[in-house]
Amino acid sequence: MTVIDELHAMRDEALAAIEQAGDLAALDDVRVKFLGKKGSLTQILRGLGALPADERPAVGKVSNEVRAALEAAIDARNSELSAVALDARIAAEAVDVTLPGRAHPVGTRHLIERITAEISEIFIGLGYRIAEGPEVELDYYNFTALNTPPDHPARSLADTFYVKDLSGDVAAVTGESDVLLRTHTSPVQVRTMEREQPPIYVLAPGKVYRRDIPDPSHLPQFTQVEGLVVDEGITFGDLKGTLEHFVCEMFGADRRTRFRPHFFPFTEPSAEVDVSCGICGGVGCRFCKGTGWLEILGCGMVDPNVFGFVGIDTERYTGFAFGMGVERIAALKYNIPDLRMLLEGDMRFLRQF
Repeated sequence: MTVIDELHAMRDEALAAIEQAGDLAALDDVRVKFLGKKGSLTQILRGLGALPADERPAVGKVSNEVRAALEAAIDARNSELSAVALDARIAAEAVDVTLPGRAHPVGTRHLIERITAEISEIFIGLGYRIAEGPEVELDYYNFTALNTPPDHPARSLADTFYVKDLSGDVAAVTGESDVLLRTHTSPVQVRTMEREQPPIYVLAPGKVYRRDIPDPSHLPQFTQVEGLVVDEGITFGDLKGTLEHFVCEMFGADRRTRFRPHFFPFTEPSAEVDVSCGICGGVGCRFCKGTGWLEILGCGMVDPNVFGFVGIDTERYTGFAFGMGVERIAALKYNIPDLRMLLEGDMRFLRQF
């Protein structure tokens, strides 16, 4: 048998093997067997050097023809098998779009956000409007314009987060900066009184920051809601009536309030407000430490010195202000023993509300 006969025989064998390949892996094995570096065709071509010179052109031509025929057959079979494989994969991964989809739990607003909205709705119903201000505040608005003296403990680095002031000015109060993270939303009240003339009825909700160690009753960042009223003829009786209405709306009509004398630099007279304990009904229990009362907020009549910073006539106008922590209101309303539970993101706890 001549070399050309061997080539023709190998071609026929390879074409048959290509046709019989049932998948892409089997086809690749055929390719390697006949056209690979150690394949049948490669072995024949390596023996061309031993042929007589006059036979080499004819054998070389037939070799090229055989290679071309096998490569064309492999490409054609590859296309066929690829189409079959694609159809099989599509069939295996097919999705019945008529089947009902997976049900996903419906999300809700966080309890802190919901309580903030509930508080806001109560006071909006009384004619208040929402006022906002920056969380990064100036010492002037956070302390000075609120009648807080320079030596007050709240202005120290131990109680307040001061931030780096890039303006080049250095505040005399701290020796470093007069830019800080607001410790309450009272600066919003000052900014509102600077811009507007009475009558003023505003509510200022927002995040505030203090250098407190997190514990069951304190957080370094929390949400506060403060209210301000400035109008003619405003009295402490108006303040009491407003807050008693709020307590009934928030905690229930059966809850009682009491006002205790207190001190705040920006109100005079000042008071802290307690609500009767919802667990024991005011009799006394472990939750209220046997007193029957739970503290909820601070309030008072706006100090005339504060009006002096914003140019409001103290002979004509009076006003009151109050402030409450949203997390504390939420804890008292739902008997949550630790404020940190509101921020830990434990869905088992949050889903209860």
